[in-house]
Amino acid sequence: MENIDRDLQSIQDVRRLVEKARQAQQEYCKFSQEKMNKIIEHVAESAGLQAERLAKLAVEETTFGNLPDKIIKNKFASEIVYENIKDMKLVGILRDDKDRKVLEIGSPVGIIAGLVPSTNPTSTVIYKSLIALKSGNAIVFSPHPKARHCIAEAIKVVSDAAVEAGAPLGMVSGMSILTMEGTHELMKNVDLILATGGSAMVKAAYSSGTPAIGVGPGNGPAFIEKTANIKLAVKRIMDSKTFDNGVICASEQSIVVEKCIKDEVVDELKRQGAYFLSKEQSEKVAKFILRANGTMNPQIVGKSAQKIAEMAGITVDPNARILISEQTTVGKDNPFSREKLTTILAFYCEENWEKACERCIELLNNEGIGHTLIIHSNNEEIVKEFGLKKPVSRILVNTPGSLGGIGATTNLVPALTLGCGAVGGSATSDNVGPRNLINIRRVAYGVKEIEDIKNFVSNCSDRETSHTVLDISDQYIELITKKIAEKLSL
Repeated sequence: MENIDRDLQSIQDVRRLVEKARQAQQEYCKFSQEKMNKIIEHVAESAGLQAERLAKLAVEETTFGNLPDKIIKNKFASEIVYENIKDMKLVGILRDDKDRKVLEIGSPVGIIAGLVPSTNPTSTVIYKSLIALKSGNAIVFSPHPKARHCIAEAIKVVSDAAVEAGAPLGMVSGMSILTMEGTHELMKNVDLILATGGSAMVKAAYSSGTPAIGVGPGNGPAFIEKTANIKLAVKRIMDSKTFDNGVICASEQSIVVEKCIKDEVVDELKRQGAYFLSKEQSEKVAKFILRANGTMNPQIVGKSAQKIAEMAGITVDPNARILISEQTTVGKDNPFSREKLTTILAFYCEENWEKACERCIELLNNEGIGHTLIIHSNNEEIVKEFGLKKPVSRILVNTPGSLGGIGATTNLVPALTLGCGAVGGSATSDNVGPRNLINIRRVAYGVKEIEDIKNFVSNCSDRETSHTVLDISDQYIELITKKIAEKLSL
């Protein structure tokens, strides 16, 4: 009976939050873009000042990742995201095309449900709050249970700052009684779901009957092509995979190399702190990557190489930064060929770049289709070939996967929700920003009368008929000419 009561309490809590958010948003959407801009400026500044404190809370509660990188992610979510969106025009008149007589008006979608993962808890709250407020929307968060306290604190920081700057109370809020029933109630009663989290939750968002923007799992291969600067490519991969201990979904999951440079790449990886597991060690580590139901084991998420080795009962170099297992197969039953949000990489060697290309596609089809691929190469033609053939939404060239994918080391939109496109089961292939959170209303003036359309269609029909007659005439003349020629030859 107690569980049922808690479910009902959670549902009631959600209904209250949504009602309050609805009232607040109806007032907020009347604000000018300039007034909204001042609010998000203050929110970004306040969140940035709390970046370290929120990062500490996240690490202590989840045990995922590490403090210095969590601070960077909070700063990224507040300062870099803000710099990217601050000058955008998203509400009111966006464009007035005098020539075509079409007026475009930005309109908020209303209330957004923000699903928050445990891997990037506080940074996701900051980022989603900023893009929601910028686009005139209220947001109600559903925290991951394993990060509920740090997420609640991040919500408080953002909400307090928004109210201080003039936003109505209720524009940013979060569930306090966490149940699946409550989250489902939230998803049914909002206007849009912004889902970042596990596959089950994302699928639930798309099945809720409410429009949703979700993401799929990442399983990005990193291909080192023979023209690459190998030392720099390895550095970027190592920096990326160790950033917050690999919890960003765009981080590399496998390295694929050509046979002709394998030895050089392996030597460089070892020199920079990679530890290659033996067959026996790989078997022990493999047991910890997946749970019995085939999903990623949360015990390994965001852990250091040393911690994973300790859990697996193996001894590795005390300075090892990454654990690497050389593999030759790809499949659901091979945990090394799947998404590993931790300091583990698979390593594949292929005969040439064409075979490496096929291996990368195989890895993506196994898991992570539509998400991200990384290529290290100085051959522009091969880069283009990868761009044309790979079933992903972002191909990152000569950059760390984790920070390149979220737009920190590339000019992609800075974001912590990365769409996977239709091929990956997502509603968008974008790095999600505030433009994804508005509807565009179009005011279109009449420029033709129905008689103009009728005349146009009639003229098209006449032209088609004349072409047909001309074609027949040409064929007839050709036939007569041929007959005359035959008679003259006789």
